[in-house]
Amino acid sequence: MLVLANDNREISGNTAKKLKLALIFGGRSTEHEVSCVSASCIIKNLDKTKYEIVPVGITRDGDWLPFTGPYDLIPGDDWIEYARKENDCPRHGSKRCLDKALRAIQSCDCIFPILHGLNGEDGTVQGLFELLGIPYVGCGVFASACGMDKTFAKIQFEKAGLPQVDFIIATKATFENDPGRYAAAVEGSFGFPCFVKPANCGSSVGVGKAENAEELTAALAEALKYDSKALIEQYIECREIECGVIGNDDPYAFAPGEVRPVDNYFYDYDSKYVDGLSECVIPAAVPPEALEKIRKLAVQAFRAIGGSGLSRVDFFYKKDGTVLLNEINTMPGFTECSMYPKLAVADGLSYGELLDRLIGLAFSRFEEDKRCFK
Repeated sequence: MLVLANDNREISGNTAKKLKLALIFGGRSTEHEVSCVSASCIIKNLDKTKYEIVPVGITRDGDWLPFTGPYDLIPGDDWIEYARKENDCPRHGSKRCLDKALRAIQSCDCIFPILHGLNGEDGTVQGLFELLGIPYVGCGVFASACGMDKTFAKIQFEKAGLPQVDFIIATKATFENDPGRYAAAVEGSFGFPCFVKPANCGSSVGVGKAENAEELTAALAEALKYDSKALIEQYIECREIECGVIGNDDPYAFAPGEVRPVDNYFYDYDSKYVDGLSECVIPAAVPPEALEKIRKLAVQAFRAIGGSGLSRVDFFYKKDGTVLLNEINTMPGFTECSMYPKLAVADGLSYGELLDRLIGLAFSRFEEDKRCFK
């Protein structure tokens, strides 16, 4: 049964009635593949005596498909052909597919949207779940939208007084009209080298380093393939530290961990998910006072965007001990090599207990957010 007690509510088993959990995965973003792998890992670690799992996949084209086939088909997108056949939805855009998916979701007690990036982590599906009136894991509409858009998150963090690297916001329209404008702005501000990121992508997709004006133009052209805005950030010599946050009104930060890429000059998409050229050190090898500062700043960043449920907050740690906030991820990866579940496990939670806690927090926030409309 569901135990509703406080901000650390958990799910306990009851063989008479399982909790019906919609697990939504895939999505129309550059992180579709990561989402599918995360979903597979979550299914593997959910306690089947507590949950009846209702997987609903979203194809890269945006079709919503209930899926009841073998779970090992999910990574690699082999699930799609199976789901189209079992739902009699052979064509893209079939209304029958969406109707079946929504009916499946509406039959559930809770939703776990393991979706990353646009159309999943940006407040869009969170708004749908709010309209459906079903508890869901993770941040709400505003926090998801703000955390997804790095430019708005930067502004929010700046207002909260959190330390960050210097940055410039670039737009596609301005770049196309005057490609050299941002190179001049960088040279007049923090100088080269610098990093360029799409405003609304994750997993290091579209991220590039520029050593000069020519490389900045190329990096912006690449980043702006993925979004209409990009973030240009000052380059600093640093290490990357990541901190997981869990909770609603009383969030808790796990001991921070450090990502050490191997052979890559920064922690890119391939080193995270493809070639395994990275290692995690938990807790991060920094002084105890720095670890505590990072934990404190992580909670402050989480609160600055109105976070709930979970987030992973990323930091830069300089040689002189300076800690700078990098960004927040409101639905981090849950793959075997993802940092968020590793941080939780290192802090004493098993993967399964972490999932229980997050689902319990979803019910807590749902009850706390109820409003009177009469």
